[in-house]
Amino acid sequence: MKKHRAPIPLSEPENVRYISPLQFPILPSSLTLSHPNFISTLSSIFMKLCSHNNNDDQNQRCSAPRTFSNPIQLSSLSTHHLCRPTLALHVPLRLVFLGLGKLFLIHECMVRKNRLLFNLDAKSGDRIKQRMMLPRAQEGVLEEEALQASETSQKWRTLPGQAFPLGVSEVDSGINFAIFSQHATAVTLCLSLAKREALGRTDGGMVELALDPQANKTGDIWHICIKDLPRSNVHYGYRIDGPQSWHQGHRFDSSIVLVDPYAKLVDGRRYFGDVSEKFSKFLGTYDFDSLPFDWGDNYKFPDIPEKDLVIYEMNVRAFTADESSGLDPDIRGSYLGVIEKIPHLLELGVNAVELLPIFEFDELEFQRRPNPRDHMINTWGYSTINFFAPMSRYASSGGGPLKASQEFKEMVKALHGAGIEVILDIVYNHTNEADDANPYTTSFRGIDNKVYYMLDLKKGGQLLNFSGCGNSDLLDCISISFS
Repeated sequence: MKKHRAPIPLSEPENVRYISPLQFPILPSSLTLSHPNFISTLSSIFMKLCSHNNNDDQNQRCSAPRTFSNPIQLSSLSTHHLCRPTLALHVPLRLVFLGLGKLFLIHECMVRKNRLLFNLDAKSGDRIKQRMMLPRAQEGVLEEEALQASETSQKWRTLPGQAFPLGVSEVDSGINFAIFSQHATAVTLCLSLAKREALGRTDGGMVELALDPQANKTGDIWHICIKDLPRSNVHYGYRIDGPQSWHQGHRFDSSIVLVDPYAKLVDGRRYFGDVSEKFSKFLGTYDFDSLPFDWGDNYKFPDIPEKDLVIYEMNVRAFTADESSGLDPDIRGSYLGVIEKIPHLLELGVNAVELLPIFEFDELEFQRRPNPRDHMINTWGYSTINFFAPMSRYASSGGGPLKASQEFKEMVKALHGAGIEVILDIVYNHTNEADDANPYTTSFRGIDNKVYYMLDLKKGGQLLNFSGCGNSDLLDCISISFS
């Protein structure tokens, strides 16, 4: 194993520091885009780093950085400029992308699977994003996805969009996206047309569209409408940035692609407890191609008086997951499995089922880091990622979020048809995002922590933990009724 090389002395602005042993600079806010030596300083640092990391191979010397005067897609930097430091500036000077191949030990500091991200403060308050691609072994994959993303983004036409409804919706002019964040200073919509299995391999050819606060914001709601976007099979999320004042309760981190709280469908791993997909990311998706669910002309609620209810509490998956259920393996532990057991429930005299959480959650959350419970699987589901999307891994045969949504409705329709009420166990007092010591940021925390969670601003903005689960969200203060 090669030893880490000591950082070489660089002529650099004051306060530039290194994260040992990675030998990679983080530039402080004192070096802004308005700094007269901004470009030359970055060029100097990267040239020296590249030269240092390649000094064992004289044939791999880097040429001088190039500066582009026109906006350039992030995806186009992924492979075409891996052999040299590349500096690409957007004309409004909002984003800076840096691409560099052959950088030693870059794989040891990944924030996400295939990219290393650092953030810099620009004078405008926007965040400058630096993305360093992984070594050449993945160039073929990256080049293909980058080309697809670049070609796709050129076809899309965008409009300012509308603030309501929140989430994703189909409007006359295209597909509209809207998300609330009171304290955000920058919002970027991330879109991918890649198949689900490609999303874990790289960023899935994601195209990122930065929202203009002057055109794409109404009050505290950020929005954009995209023409020509497919009506289904699109994955999406958001990068959101804002104040870094931890003591004031902010937890913004633009390196994370966040799940839309109003997504009606959320895609993650396809099979419950599949440890090979332990770190699968969760993204929103939508479907405007399918016909509305047919509840039938004679559909009605059982409407049983509360005093007459005989309630059977169950976990959808655990109810039929075992082979002793006698069900086909493809539907064990699924919404359809519950339908098959309706005769059994009626035989017991049950006229109401109370379902433990059936909203999207990560059953492998305990296994994401070493801890005393890292051998366990969250079976019950009291750790919600999204309150509007049905648990996708309760679909039959690993069918995914759309199938889960359809089969959940089939289950409810069948239960009601048999005269059985359906009660949902919804836990609003905390989410999956844990505490500040070991955060699992997937949505609310990164969108606007100060709005979604209870904080103690007198104690440095720390999260209050009345739930005993790391956080206490403000959704618990909202009175919600179902008709």
